Amino acid sequence: MLLRHVTSILAILVLPLSAQQTPPQAAHAYTVAHQSELLRQFEEFVSIPDVAADPASLRRNADYLVDQLQQRGVRAQLLSAPGLPASVPPIVFGELLTPGATRTLVFYAHYDGQPVTPSEWSNSAPFTPVLKQVDGEPRLYGRAAADDKSAIFAQLTALTALQQAHTPIHANIRFVWEGEEEAGSVHLEQILTANRDLIRGDLWLVCDGPVDQTRRQLLLFGARGDAQLQITVYGPTSPLHSGHYGNWAPNPAMMLAQLLASMKDDTGRVLIPHLYDGAVPLGPLELKALAAAPVNDDLLRQQFSLGHTDGDGKHLLALINDPSLNINGISSGQTGARSTNSIPSTATANLDLRLVVGIDWKTQQQRVIDFVRSRGYFITAAEPSKEELLSHTNVARIEAPPGEDASRTPMDLPIAAGVIRAIQTVHPDVILLPTSGATGPLDAMQRVSGAPNIGVPIANHDDNQHAANENIRLQNLWDGVDLMAALMAMP
Repeated sequence: MLLRHVTSILAILVLPLSAQQTPPQAAHAYTVAHQSELLRQFEEFVSIPDVAADPASLRRNADYLVDQLQQRGVRAQLLSAPGLPASVPPIVFGELLTPGATRTLVFYAHYDGQPVTPSEWSNSAPFTPVLKQVDGEPRLYGRAAADDKSAIFAQLTALTALQQAHTPIHANIRFVWEGEEEAGSVHLEQILTANRDLIRGDLWLVCDGPVDQTRRQLLLFGARGDAQLQITVYGPTSPLHSGHYGNWAPNPAMMLAQLLASMKDDTGRVLIPHLYDGAVPLGPLELKALAAAPVNDDLLRQQFSLGHTDGDGKHLLALINDPSLNINGISSGQTGARSTNSIPSTATANLDLRLVVGIDWKTQQQRVIDFVRSRGYFITAAEPSKEELLSHTNVARIEAPPGEDASRTPMDLPIAAGVIRAIQTVHPDVILLPTSGATGPLDAMQRVSGAPNIGVPIANHDDNQHAANENIRLQNLWDGVDLMAALMAMP
């Protein structure tokens, strides 16, 4: 009996290390052992251009990812919808079925990136990845390195690590990687609807965006919606000499500045009537999570050199749960060395309206349009005619493209508890937030699939996403691999 007992202990001791590892441990061991090779593979992925203006390169990304999935034994294909032009980037779809699985997890990310202006980049080559040391830590610089190719690469690497460690996966796994997110996910719902049976699942894990500013892991149970408006106001039909016509010809730059200034008070609160109406308040669980989250306002003020902040004393995380109005940019005439002494003919501003649950994007756009009209403007959706310009004191052309509504997942879902437990095997101090400040196509996912979604970001908060010198802190990438492994193999 004693001999049998000792033999059993020895058998346990000599089990392969992989059999004793947790999923995150298996992933960590794999990335440590293959770090140089993995970095080379990630650089190869980032080096494929992925902006909307280059459909051929987006297709190269999609084909590359199908091949990567197939190499890992995942059934993969490209998804589109009937009637869509070939220039619309396809969804990369992958499916890994697990015998006896009772649930399906869908991992979402996007392979497209923001446009680039090479002259603004320190290396002048956004698609030539460059490794740099920042505060003693390595970061990889390149467009989409953080937003959002890091998440896709983390998922692929986690799957390889689990397979090589023979770590069991308990759920069916599906991958839905979009190629049009940075262009507004215009065709996402159409493609998902055309492939509804393929993309069904019990939970969508939305792997996009940055972690908290303290570098603690976030779990996001919702995202704000977004609506855009472009407003152009009109002066003379051509620029006029400011000496000859100043004080007489209306200046559209001044008109637009006055119009925009009337939209907010000195604390940043929007003055457009009813803009906050309809917002669904946070529930007790969400308010509790918000109260437990770290307040990083002082840290961020220092980092961004802000002498003051909007919000009348409310901290950033609270303000993220309110509707907002932002001016993305203003253009009129010329500035700097190209400036001329003239009254410009037009002035244009692009507005960004972030939405919360309960406020429809069309309704919010209309509220702004109604406000502009109330300020004495004749509104047109097309370029105004000479007759319209002559017959109205003020004319504004307003373009209002389709937007996205906000989305929120209940924090007390049983499957959410499983996700939290899995995340805590990697990050015990995970932060739960009811809403992300950013916008993603979560409402389209929910409408088509009927499944809830939870955001699991991995990028560093200072990744310069959507700007020049985008980067991923490599430790965030490796931690992301551990995180994806924990989610794929969660019981």
